[in-house]
Amino acid sequence: EVEICADSQGTQLKSGDEVSVIKDLKVGGTKLTIRKGTVIKNIKLTGDLEEVECRYEDMKGIILRTEFLRKRSS
Repeated sequence: EVEICADSQGTQLKSGDEVSVIKDLKVGGTKLTIRKGTVIKNIKLTGDLEEVECRYEDMKGIILRTEFLRKRSS
């Protein structure tokens, strides 16, 4: 069985996808909170199937857990 990177609802995620955040998330090491409903564009897959890398505002390299994301329809 091939493992896939999937969002909170089991939809497959690929690099370049657009996702929305399904709950408020604090960004570790900063005072920043990514609010529920925030759209994150152009995600990148990591070696971990449960994490994706993204950019939010001016911060690069933020790692988000896929359980808190929902893929946006294109």
